[in-house]
Amino acid sequence: MGAYDTEIDELAAAARAGLVREIDADGAWAAEPVWREAFATVPRHLFVPYYYVTGQGGYERRWRESQDAEARELWVRGAYEDMPLATRLRDGELLSSSSQPSLMAQMLVALRVGEGDRVLEVGAGTGYNAALLAHRLGDDDLVTTIDLEPEITESARQHLTAAGYRPAVVTGDGARGVPERAPFDRIIATCALPRVPRAWLTQCRPGARILTPLATGLLALTVRDAEHAEGRFLSTPAYFVPLRGEGRAEPEGASLTGLPDRALFRFMLTLVRGTLEPRAAYELWEREDEPARERYGVTVAGKRAWAWLDDPEGPYLWPLP
Repeated sequence: MGAYDTEIDELAAAARAGLVREIDADGAWAAEPVWREAFATVPRHLFVPYYYVTGQGGYERRWRESQDAEARELWVRGAYEDMPLATRLRDGELLSSSSQPSLMAQMLVALRVGEGDRVLEVGAGTGYNAALLAHRLGDDDLVTTIDLEPEITESARQHLTAAGYRPAVVTGDGARGVPERAPFDRIIATCALPRVPRAWLTQCRPGARILTPLATGLLALTVRDAEHAEGRFLSTPAYFVPLRGEGRAEPEGASLTGLPDRALFRFMLTLVRGTLEPRAAYELWEREDEPARERYGVTVAGKRAWAWLDDPEGPYLWPLP
C-alpha cells in the first residue's frame, strides 16, 4: 500500500467514525445496535469513487483520482457526510445515487432482518446498501441486489468486490423481482415505486417483510401469502430516484393552486392521486387533524390494492394501481 492509499484510508477511517457518532446521536439504530458495527466497518468511500455535488452552474464532480490533495480530502470527507450523493447523471437527469446514511440506517432497522434471512434489494445503486446487508448477515449468498441498468450493476459489483463483499448482483427489472433467487424473507427497495409489485409477494415466504418507498413515505408490509400483504407507513419521509422499468413511477401532476404546500398533505395527495380532487383531499386532511404518515396503510389482496387511513376496513379507502 502506497502513501496515497494510506492517506485515503486514514482520512476515511476518521470521517467514517464521525458519521457513526452522528447517526448514533440521533438514535437511529437504538432498536438494533448491530447495525452500528456494519456502518462502522463498511467503507462507503469505496462505493463512491466519484460523485456530484450541486455547484455554480450545475453539478460539480468530486473524485478519488484528483491530482490535488485538497480535492481528494474533500472527496473523502464528503463521502462520509450524512447526505445523499448523486453518483450517475444522464443529460442532467439523476439516474442513481447513494442514499443518506442516516435514512439507510432507519430503513435497515425497520426491515427487521434476522439471522439467516434471505434479502432482496431493489435498486442496486452503488452497492453500499447491499454491502451493509451482507456484513450484517455474515453470508454474501443471503443478499441479492437488482437494477435495470447494466452500467449500474457492473459498477456496484466492482465496488462490492473492492470492499470484500460478493452478494448476487442481478441486471433486470426490479418490479419483477428475482424468482431464481427466491424465496425471500425481506425485500427492501431503494427507489420510488407507484405500486407494490405483485411479483414480490409471490417470491416471499409467509411472514416476510417488505419495506418500500411509496408516495414520499416508507411502507412496511407483512406478507401473509402470495396474494395478501398489509402494513402501515413509517413516520419517516423518503424521497428516492424513481424505479426504471415496468413498475416505474409516474409524474405526480396534482396542482396545489390555492392550497397550502405542506409535506404531510402532499404525501396524502400523492397517495390518493386520481381518486380525490385536491380540495376534497385537503378538507378531509383538515377534518382528520392533519394525519401523520403512520396513520396511513396499504392492503394488497389478490388483484386489488388500496390505501387507507387508520383502518383497512374504512371508512377512508382509496384504490391503488
